[in-house]
Amino acid sequence: MPRIRMSLVAFCFLALIAPSASGGEPGFEKISFGADDWPWWRGPDRTGIASPDQKPPTEWSETKNVLWRVSVPGRGHGSPIVVGDHVYLATADEEAQTQSVLCFRRASGELEWSTVVHRGGVVSKRMNTKASFASSTPACDGERVYINFFNNGAVYTTALDRSGKQIWQTKITEYEVHQGYGSSPAIYGPLVIVSADNKGGGRIQGLERATGKVVWSIDRPKMPNYTSPIILKAQGRDQLVFTGCEKVTSLDPLTGKKLWETPGATTECVTSAVTDGTRVFTSGGYPKNHVSAVMADGSGMLVWETKTRVYVPSLLVRDGYLYGVQDAGIAMCWESETGKEIWSERLGGGFSSSPVLVGDHLYATNESGQTYVCAVTPKSFAKHAVNKLGDQVMATPTICGGRIYMRVASNVGGKRKETLYCIGDPVSK
Repeated sequence: MPRIRMSLVAFCFLALIAPSASGGEPGFEKISFGADDWPWWRGPDRTGIASPDQKPPTEWSETKNVLWRVSVPGRGHGSPIVVGDHVYLATADEEAQTQSVLCFRRASGELEWSTVVHRGGVVSKRMNTKASFASSTPACDGERVYINFFNNGAVYTTALDRSGKQIWQTKITEYEVHQGYGSSPAIYGPLVIVSADNKGGGRIQGLERATGKVVWSIDRPKMPNYTSPIILKAQGRDQLVFTGCEKVTSLDPLTGKKLWETPGATTECVTSAVTDGTRVFTSGGYPKNHVSAVMADGSGMLVWETKTRVYVPSLLVRDGYLYGVQDAGIAMCWESETGKEIWSERLGGGFSSSPVLVGDHLYATNESGQTYVCAVTPKSFAKHAVNKLGDQVMATPTICGGRIYMRVASNVGGKRKETLYCIGDPVSK
């Protein structure tokens, strides 16, 4: 197995298990990665907040601060993840009818391996123009890489080892396409947790990481929804929070047992929930626009709600304040306890990518490939730089180890071509 790179400062060794088993349980596989890794959707803490102990570039271009770039075959909107010496990315080639996971060397961008997970079945006449057949972000537990794909009318989760060999594949549910599919796997303790809400009746499942065996399974309403399962620390315990289908649902991530469920979300949601430890914040865009706060204690209390349209880009919360970027390109800050708007500032363009916070710098990339780097605090907002790469960006940037990994599409000779960029300071390369 490829080695796991150690941080110079510390090695982050995580065992995400039940509170009653804080010392670990026999048979539990440890989850390990470096302090400067980004192992799954929204980063190590699942918050979209990157380590403040790094200084990624705030300015770049096609020629400035690009450490490496590599062509990505096919198309996808999922983000790269970074673990140890490698970068992992999912992609789909509609012409070749394949869905694959790619592994690149972190230092150089050299392709180490490419594994076809599905061959054939990459077709749907009803897919939204903004969707893709590889919109999920992989997850890595240090031993295996997990990925979700919609293929041939169903959703499957697949596990590969770190050399690209397929270990197992589990069918989650039949899937009726409404807009597309893009839910990403979440790793917790011995499980990888996956979801596939859809009009035909969806499902959330906890699978054994080692075998793909179904440990628990919950049927969902017959409604379209696009949220990824997310594990949050709220009200003193780990909660699997899931929004959409007109509910905010909290489950025990190890057992799937329902902790609480309450109104507080619209039918169709895309964003991943966040918490300030007391409240859970959700947003959605159909049939109503909303940003809402509900108590995470099971009381069902809706604390506050606005009609703001934050449909696709996920929110951020830090130190009692909530930050977000509307789909229409307006950056906002609210007081998390009350929902009071602190500031609202226009960026530009439409947004599908989620913002990432590094210290007091907000990185927000619009669909035309412009990344706004803004200095944000609860009291102030200031644009620092606007950086342009390519012609389209739908994937959220990954920021770790002082570098930015961006999936970018460009129009080359009338054809769409994807590129994975690694942006960093050449001096500290």
